[in-house]
Amino acid sequence: MADAVGTIEAEKSRDIRKRWLLSLPALLIILIAATGPLLIVVVYSFLTPGPYGDVVWTPSIDGWINVALQKDIFDDTLSLADAHISIFLRSTVLSLVTTVLTLLVGFPTAYFIATRPQSTRELWLLLITIPFWTNLLIRTFAILEIIRNDGLINGLLLKFDLIAKPIQMLFTDGAILTGMVYVYLPLMVLPLYASMEKLDFRLVEAGYDLYATPFKVLRRIIIPLVKPGIIAGSILVFIPALGAYVTPSILGGGKNLMLGNLIELQFGQGRNWPLGSALSISLMLIVMVALLFYVRNAGSQETRHG
Repeated sequence: MADAVGTIEAEKSRDIRKRWLLSLPALLIILIAATGPLLIVVVYSFLTPGPYGDVVWTPSIDGWINVALQKDIFDDTLSLADAHISIFLRSTVLSLVTTVLTLLVGFPTAYFIATRPQSTRELWLLLITIPFWTNLLIRTFAILEIIRNDGLINGLLLKFDLIAKPIQMLFTDGAILTGMVYVYLPLMVLPLYASMEKLDFRLVEAGYDLYATPFKVLRRIIIPLVKPGIIAGSILVFIPALGAYVTPSILGGGKNLMLGNLIELQFGQGRNWPLGSALSISLMLIVMVALLFYVRNAGSQETRHG
C-alpha cells in the first residue's frame, strides 16, 4: 500500500515538473517581454534626468517627488504641483464619467440584445463590435469630423437656423468625453450582455407578478444578478480611459491634458525620463487598485452565489 502511494506521488511530481518545463518558454517570454521593460521604467524613475532626454545613472528620488510636488527655482522650497494634480483629477473624473455614461448607455443596450430571439442576437453583437474593426485613430477622427466647428452637428444646426454661429465643441473636456464614450462603449456592452444572457428572466416575470414596479425589479432583481458584468465592464472602460492618449490629443487639442499626454510630454518635450517613469508607475498603481477592487468584488459575488 505504501509503495503504491509512493508511486502515485512520484508520478504526480514528474507530471508537475513536466508541466513546468513545457511552460518554461512562455514564462521566459513573459518575463523578458513584460517584466523587463517594466523593471527598466522602475529603475529609471529613481535616476537623474539627463540634459538630452536620457538619464544619468545617479540615484535620485526627484522623479517621485515631482509627481505631486515641485521645487522653487530660487530657494528649492517644495509646493504642490498644481498642474500635475489638476491633470490627475481631470483624468480620474473624465474616466469615471466615461464609465458612468457607458454604463447608462450600455446597460439598456445589453438588455435589449439579451431579450432578442436567439437567432438575431449574433447580428446585434456584430453591430456592437464593428467599431473594433477600425483603428482607434480613425474612429477618433470620425468624432472630430462630427463635432468640429464646420462639422456635421454645427452644419445641421446652421442649416436649420437653430444657431447663429458654430458652437465650440472641439478642444474641450466635453469633446474628450464624447470620444471616449464612443470608443469604449463596446467594452461595457459585451460584459453586460454576457451576464444578462445567463439571467433567468422568469425571476423578472415573477417580480412583475408580485406587483413590483419596473424600477424595483431593476434594482432588486436585475442589477444584483448582473453585478459581475457591471463591475467587469466598468473596469474594462475605466482602465483604458484613465491612460487614454490618442483621444485627448486629437479632441482636446493639447489644451486638456490627461495622464497619457502628461507622460508622453515628459519623455518628449520635457526631457525628464525619471518623472515620466514615475508618472507611469503611478498610473499603473491606480490601475492595480482598480483591478484589486474588481477581483475582490467578483470573488465575494461568486462566494455569495456559490
